[in-house]
Amino acid sequence: MKKDIHPKYNSEAEVICACGNKFKLGTTQEKVEVEVCSACHPFYTGNEKIMDTAGRVDKFKKRVAAAKKTK
Repeated sequence: MKKDIHPKYNSEAEVICACGNKFKLGTTQEKVEVEVCSACHPFYTGNEKIMDTAGRVDKFKKRVAAAKKTK
């Protein structure tokens, strides 16, 4: 491998989630900001969180219900 072309690896980089959770991991960046982490992600918490923008979730649920009726 060529020398001095790889970025510096930071083994104690701080990750800050929008929910307030903080933890450390290894990366080339010193600080990482994320929107979702394992402490707030619905897959890990078991809580369903729906972000409804302009009624899109309701439209989808209506289409699914209409498709089930036609079967």
